[in-house]
Amino acid sequence: MEDNSLNYQIFVVNSAKYLTLTTTKYDRRKKYLPIDPKEVRSIIPGSIIDILVTPGQVLKAGEVLLILDAMKMYTQIEMPFDGVIKSIHIEKGDRIPKNTVMITIE
Repeated sequence: MEDNSLNYQIFVVNSAKYLTLTTTKYDRRKKYLPIDPKEVRSIIPGSIIDILVTPGQVLKAGEVLLILDAMKMYTQIEMPFDGVIKSIHIEKGDRIPKNTVMITIE
């Protein structure tokens, strides 16, 4: 007799397909989403010391966007590629957690 209440899923590993059962914890996990390269995110919690750009400003790769104080060190966050600042999601003095979207680039 076949039990239809079990939730089998197909996993692909190195082009091989496996039919397997998953746990409830696995089913409720936060799904992986690729990082958008147009979002500048914090990789560590900290405080915003200064914001050196404004929306609409055209910048080249390597120019400083803002200064973040994390673990008693001031870190200059640089522009990852040439582009235009679309929006700024933080303010000077904000305390931000890890993975916060700080700036969006067009």
